[in-house]
Amino acid sequence: MSELRWDPIKLHWVIIAADRGRRPRDFEVQSDPNGAIACPFCYGNEDKTPPEIFAIRPSGLPNAANWRVRVIPNKYPALRVEGELSSRAYGMYDVMNGIGAHEVIIETPDHNRTLADLASGEITDVLTAYRARYLDLRRDFRFRYMVLFKNHGTRAGATLHHSHSQLIAVPLLPPVASTQLKVARTHFSQKERCIFCDLIKFELQEGTRIVREFSNFVTMAPYASSSPFELRLYPKRHSHDFALMNDAQLAELAVALKDMLMRIKTVLSDAPYNFILHTAPPMHRRPGKPDQWSSLEYDYHWHIELVPRLTQVAGFEWGTGFYINPTSPEDAAQFLREAEM
Repeated sequence: MSELRWDPIKLHWVIIAADRGRRPRDFEVQSDPNGAIACPFCYGNEDKTPPEIFAIRPSGLPNAANWRVRVIPNKYPALRVEGELSSRAYGMYDVMNGIGAHEVIIETPDHNRTLADLASGEITDVLTAYRARYLDLRRDFRFRYMVLFKNHGTRAGATLHHSHSQLIAVPLLPPVASTQLKVARTHFSQKERCIFCDLIKFELQEGTRIVREFSNFVTMAPYASSSPFELRLYPKRHSHDFALMNDAQLAELAVALKDMLMRIKTVLSDAPYNFILHTAPPMHRRPGKPDQWSSLEYDYHWHIELVPRLTQVAGFEWGTGFYINPTSPEDAAQFLREAEM
């Protein structure tokens, strides 16, 4: 029998339609074409992109070859750094200037390697670039939130085959982030505990939705998974801010992230996916809100969310806000745990 499950973090209902019992082979998605012709992210085409903001390279001049990871402004940004931040009323509506930042993290110079294919040391370089850009962008008082995400595959929204992720800074709190932050703060104010830590402790005890446990990280299928084979990767020790990770912690996270990506690639035949890094917003003090972030260090818990794009949002989802998941998270976790890596 199907179940309706409540997600206490996202505050929404999910329908687990386990009677449909869809297995990994039922979700085969045609792989994307290579598309290597004149790729602006490949070695030798550095002049085809905007000047780099950050790079990891053994030596050499900026905007030249010999890099391992490269960060550039998006050539067609959703938001722009230049300009003044202002908001105004427009009748019953509100309007803000499109101030923000939109950056691209090119994860490897090799056109044909995905993030899952990289060695853990190479993924550490990517995570180091993430951290560096977070720390830099949060110094801008105009930016209230940064979202780092990766679109893998055309069906997940990738427009270029070359492996990359993106970081967008926005001048307000998005609804998803606002909901999670409010849930975390309310739980802490009532129980003086982190809701994420409570969730991790319960899932480790329960065990059925755990995919892989490391010394300091754990990968699990959420109890109320919106999509088949959805995963979340958490630090086991409480930590509100990804950008505060030291080099050793980034190296261990790289191992856990590679394991998660390889399991998805193996079980789902390199299916398209999105992953999102959820972390604490910049703790800028706002006029009239002296206590806004007073408990953020204790109540929030950064994490990575990975959503394979195996089903489509249709009329029922748009009309109700409910998602229908044809594979239970318990079954998904088992398939992924037992994958031959």
